[in-house]
Amino acid sequence: MTMQPFTQVTGPAVPLMRANIDTDVIIRIERLTALPKDQLGPYALEALRFRADGSEAPDCVLNQPAFRGAPILLAADNFGCGSSREGAVWALMGIGVRCVIAPSFGDIFFSNCLQNGVLPIRLPLPQVEALAAQCADGAAMTVDLQACTLTAPDGRRTAFEIDPLRREALLHGLDDIGLTLKDDALIRRWQQQDRLRRPWAWPA
Repeated sequence: MTMQPFTQVTGPAVPLMRANIDTDVIIRIERLTALPKDQLGPYALEALRFRADGSEAPDCVLNQPAFRGAPILLAADNFGCGSSREGAVWALMGIGVRCVIAPSFGDIFFSNCLQNGVLPIRLPLPQVEALAAQCADGAAMTVDLQACTLTAPDGRRTAFEIDPLRREALLHGLDDIGLTLKDDALIRRWQQQDRLRRPWAWPA
């Protein structure tokens, strides 16, 4: 299956430097049961973005004009912890996020990002905090998956690591199924050869 490829993204990075933001904060369960995936964006992080009466919280960084639609999110430790809901990634995508940079992630959230075309990057907390300070006024940074580097507003580059297979999948816009189907001809060739070697394993 295909998804939007990730090669390079440039834009503001939202400095949402809070630890332990869980998937229920990212998207409430009742939103997932009532709405399709492409309509979750308005409800992403609503506990932080909105007051009880539905009005915007003026002190929330996500509501600042410079960060509306920002493609990069900077966070503190353990981002995306909690229950295993793929909708958390869909909701972030709905507000424009293509890359999340944090010291650590919930394991399932990290995997769900990679399956949906969002790049999760692990960096030590001091580095994330330094990026957050530079991006606090809405200055743009660049995430380059081809080169595996981040370029901060001051021009300084930081290398990041990603599993090579996951990198290939993101660059080509492929989830696990799509990545497997890239080798469809090879798989079919093996099947044909195995039918000759072990006909008993391939009942008509």
